[in-house]
Amino acid sequence: MKTIPYWIETAGAFPDRSGKPLTEDTDLVVVGAGLTGLSTALHAARKGARVTLVEKGQIGSGASARNGGMANLGFTIGVSQAIRRYGLERAREIYNSYGEAVDTVERLVDEESIDCQFRRVGRLGVASRPAHFENKKAQQRDLAKYFGHETTLVSKSELRSEIGSDAYHGGLLDPLSAALHVGRFVRGMAEACERTGVEIHERNAAIGVRRTPAGRFEVSTERGVIRAGQVMMATDAYTDKNFPWLRRQQVCLGSFIIVTEPLGEDLARDIIPKARLIVDSNQVCHYFRLTPDNRLLFGGRARFAPSDPTSDKKSGAVLFREMCEIFPQLARTKVEYVWGGSVGFAMDRIVHAGQTEDGVYYSMGYAGHGVQMATHMGQVMAEVMDGHPEVSPVRDLAPPRIPLYNGTAWFLPFAGAYYKTLDRIR
Repeated sequence: MKTIPYWIETAGAFPDRSGKPLTEDTDLVVVGAGLTGLSTALHAARKGARVTLVEKGQIGSGASARNGGMANLGFTIGVSQAIRRYGLERAREIYNSYGEAVDTVERLVDEESIDCQFRRVGRLGVASRPAHFENKKAQQRDLAKYFGHETTLVSKSELRSEIGSDAYHGGLLDPLSAALHVGRFVRGMAEACERTGVEIHERNAAIGVRRTPAGRFEVSTERGVIRAGQVMMATDAYTDKNFPWLRRQQVCLGSFIIVTEPLGEDLARDIIPKARLIVDSNQVCHYFRLTPDNRLLFGGRARFAPSDPTSDKKSGAVLFREMCEIFPQLARTKVEYVWGGSVGFAMDRIVHAGQTEDGVYYSMGYAGHGVQMATHMGQVMAEVMDGHPEVSPVRDLAPPRIPLYNGTAWFLPFAGAYYKTLDRIR
């Protein structure tokens, strides 16, 4: 098995953007060249700003090319919970932003002619227990009643038309969610940035930000200092210890993915006949889809452990066993790729974006919706930095503090055991 993301290896060559001389003075420094950073940089540059983007690794080496390639509508909390927390109008605004985010991805694909196989194939949320299907019915009613969003219930007897497995008890289909090749999307966004004048510096980590008495910023990097009028932190789950305030605002969970060998047209259509994006209803959930070349991508938490090649292979073995429990017809199928990455969750499981006390901008905590929300929030934050804070759907919503947390999630194995137990008994 290759321990490199399928999306990176099949995206085509990425140029080396390291080693270039740094600009000493610019309008905006963006830290992190994933989708948040690339989108922020692109939209700010379109407004005429001089933008310098610094990345400690390679373009897309973090979460942006380590995910399932799903741009799904909907957030990670229930409709009734969102209304209780924010009130109906604000909950509707936040929910709608997740749909607008998929539109943002589609618009950028069209505007920048990015060949990333973007398709509105729909997301099918499948019920792992009979009681979960009852929850799907309530979810459908709430989405239509409060948010005006129409979805389709799929009963257990109808489910075979959507998935070649008897493991589930029905599902809820959202037709507007989209699949895309995220490696090609990331590469295309970087190329769009450069066409718009953004300077990209790979393998040059930011190691500190200081506000000067004049109100500007000095961004210290491994290759020198950049002075800027504004700074945008776009590191999400990959924020390191050089930026402890942001690191403490979210918990980073590991997520792991395997990709099979090509299945062939017949087997691929037996497994997922309509090429939907599928996510189950467990607390420790699985998500899976067909790739453009008819492989099965199958992901999940697998193990509550950090990602490294050894850990990824162990997680891959767990995922293979779980994949075969759902699809016994894949028992003899080879797995060709396995990798892991980190997903950032704020305590309330909602995206947060704004400014630190020192005036540094940030956006983080995508909670598994990063393909579309990172891209969309980059556009939003470019508007915010241009003097329009009202456009942010999460304006004035500070991330809640996490008790007894210093940025190292020592409690994850215990939390993982708890949620896996819930999945067995509920």
